[in-house]
Amino acid sequence: MKKTPLTKRYEFVLLFDVENGNPNGDPDAGNLPRIDPETGCGLVTDVALKRKVRNYVELAQEDADSYAIYVKEAVVLNNLNKEAFLHHPEMELKESKPEKMAAKKREDQQTLARWMCDKYYDIRTFGAVMTTGINCGQVRGPVQFSFAKSIDPIAPMDVTITRMAVTNEKDAEKERTMGRKSIVPYGLYRMDGFISAPLANQTNFGEEDLELLWTALVNMFDHDRSASRGKMAAQKLIVFEHESRLGNAPAQKLFQLVSVERKPDVSLARAFDHYELTILPAPAGVRILEKL
Repeated sequence: MKKTPLTKRYEFVLLFDVENGNPNGDPDAGNLPRIDPETGCGLVTDVALKRKVRNYVELAQEDADSYAIYVKEAVVLNNLNKEAFLHHPEMELKESKPEKMAAKKREDQQTLARWMCDKYYDIRTFGAVMTTGINCGQVRGPVQFSFAKSIDPIAPMDVTITRMAVTNEKDAEKERTMGRKSIVPYGLYRMDGFISAPLANQTNFGEEDLELLWTALVNMFDHDRSASRGKMAAQKLIVFEHESRLGNAPAQKLFQLVSVERKPDVSLARAFDHYELTILPAPAGVRILEKL
């Protein structure tokens, strides 16, 4: 399915917050909220945010062609890769075994990668490594996220909780069992993102996909509720749109135009309006769009 090609480069800033929740637990630290040990600021990984985008797209485009999701729970990726070979039975294969397949000709390898891009939204958006046995090549995605980082240091809390039911027969005499939940009382996080028009044209990531990405970034937290992430919300999405496909200003200079600081009369931030957002004018050739 041919999309409307991107003709402009984009960067964007997403501000989101969490209240009494865990935005991204660290499995190596007992699922405590991720934190920069030097600054005390909270972190959310890029893959955690991409997961939320994938989940939103899967819900929003449930029955739409070319919007399937490649990386999702309980899926064997090699089985998905094999579908590309089944759709191109005319290809000459370098090797063909149940656990290993590869096209012989370079143009056939590119055809397989293009087929995967056309079918799966997250491949043409974020890219993918599809060389795990059933080889469909590698795709470099046009959309990339940074780690999100909190504006102020966070103060993670380990809260004790109780449960009236018990799990094991040996605990049946107990009135309740105890557990723990890790939360951040409040944190405002900033994530910077990048979109390359030349790479988008290589993966067939088009204008329609871009609009869906903006919608996903604004709405993804509304469909990601859980006991540990009950109150998370996107607060601001600021987009830098260049006039040209290669860009009209360095990305780092554009990100510096957006600053978020705690208001002088607020000693402890507990809400988004406790911060002051400043957006300076963009240089020539760049337009600032506020999507939220």
